[in-house]
Amino acid sequence: MLLNVQATVLGNLKLQKLLTYITFMILLVATEVTARSEIDKVKKNISANVIFLRHALAPGVGDPRAFIKEDCSTQRNLNKEGRLQARLIGDYLRQSNIRFSEILTSEWCRCIDTAKELDLGKWKTFSGLNSFFQGHEKKHLVIEKLRKKLGSLKPSDLILLVTHQVVITEITGEVPRSGEMVLFNSITKKKSRLMID
Repeated sequence: MLLNVQATVLGNLKLQKLLTYITFMILLVATEVTARSEIDKVKKNISANVIFLRHALAPGVGDPRAFIKEDCSTQRNLNKEGRLQARLIGDYLRQSNIRFSEILTSEWCRCIDTAKELDLGKWKTFSGLNSFFQGHEKKHLVIEKLRKKLGSLKPSDLILLVTHQVVITEITGEVPRSGEMVLFNSITKKKSRLMID
């Protein structure tokens, strides 16, 4: 009798573990499918061939007076939350099976660090994504380079551009938060915002 009770209890524990594992796997798959369907839906809806990403959290506004583009210690940089935010965005994009034909980033350290933390593959700096907020770059030169790049894209391309709010606003009219994406069709100019929470 005692052996039967022990066997029943052990059987119930194994069943509970199995059910917990199955529930976990269902939630994991459901989360991945939801992530994939959300960005896929937005992307397909406007036939986006560009994803603008405002750099991850970097507390403050602009850059210090002693700003030097080649010296990260003179710039406003990502904090711990910003680095984590960028890693989570990278995870989300990987789970969504988004593949980029090219990844470009501003030459500012907070954008470069965002690109590194995303961990989505090779990326290059591109001066057509640099901030002109405080006059460290000439707006007309930055935007001219960026428009030329956007004009060279095909509908089948999908590029990720890690940049600053002022650049994204100039091209799309949107004012994204730190870590927010603006999906954009470079031909039709349709756009849609997406924030990963």
